[in-house]
Amino acid sequence: MEQYTLATQLVQYLIAGLTIGSIYAMVAIGFNIIYNVTEIINFAQGEFVMLGGLIMATLCHWLGVPFFLVLPLAMLAVTGIGVMLDRLAIRPVRQPTVMTLIMATIAASILLKGAAMLLWGKDPYDVAAFSGRVPIMFLGASIQPQNLWVMGILGVVVAVLTHFFGNTIVGKAMIACADNPSAARLVGINVRRMVLLSFALSAGIGALAGIVITPLSLMDYDRGAMLAVKGFGALILGGLGSFPGAVLGGLLLGGIESFGAGLVSSAYKDVFALVFLLLVLFIKPSGLLRSGAVAKMKRF
Repeated sequence: MEQYTLATQLVQYLIAGLTIGSIYAMVAIGFNIIYNVTEIINFAQGEFVMLGGLIMATLCHWLGVPFFLVLPLAMLAVTGIGVMLDRLAIRPVRQPTVMTLIMATIAASILLKGAAMLLWGKDPYDVAAFSGRVPIMFLGASIQPQNLWVMGILGVVVAVLTHFFGNTIVGKAMIACADNPSAARLVGINVRRMVLLSFALSAGIGALAGIVITPLSLMDYDRGAMLAVKGFGALILGGLGSFPGAVLGGLLLGGIESFGAGLVSSAYKDVFALVFLLLVLFIKPSGLLRSGAVAKMKRF
């Protein structure tokens, strides 16, 4: 009986780890899209996640928008904010350097966080789960249907981006900008437009992460900062610039936190993830799936 209970607990921890790890992976993917085109770390990425959840809550509770329209409208709204970030905070910078552009994203993060606090207040918001809250029993473990939505959405994001970067003209143009912006300009690629698209894609994926996680863990104006830290940690763990690494790093980080919290203590879950990250970087400084020092756009 004790062995069965332990096995059930391990399955429960695994599902929880894959769920939160999927969110970290989507945040890390958002970081990667912008980094690979611009070499900028967009520290406003967590705010995209936060805004996705809060805008979804607004559409559901305040405006009564039908559920099937909520997801695309919330993603569209946050994508628009990502476009504005590029137009208003990144493009106007004169004689830009990587450091000045990173500082611009930090300023944008603070601004978005403050605006969210003014608009939504400090209370957390909840929304209904996509498929209800009746748990599914699997090997004795109780799984919320929303957990499956989170993991499934990550799979969809990976599949769509695989096709986009591997089989579309626009996706290949973004890869060209990442490899050599000067050469891309010479063959007629509008590099500024590709940068704009990278911010739009990153914002949309961040919003999607916020939308699917809100029914599980609520959302408030301050949640984005921590998600950005965890997503960035997943990105560094997997390898800066590697899309497969972003997914692997996110899932590993979520799993370590879940098992550490369940088997030892929830008070130390961040410590376990940090120690593992430091050990990996000590052994392989470029991350698990990176072999070079310079990050380039990689296919899944």
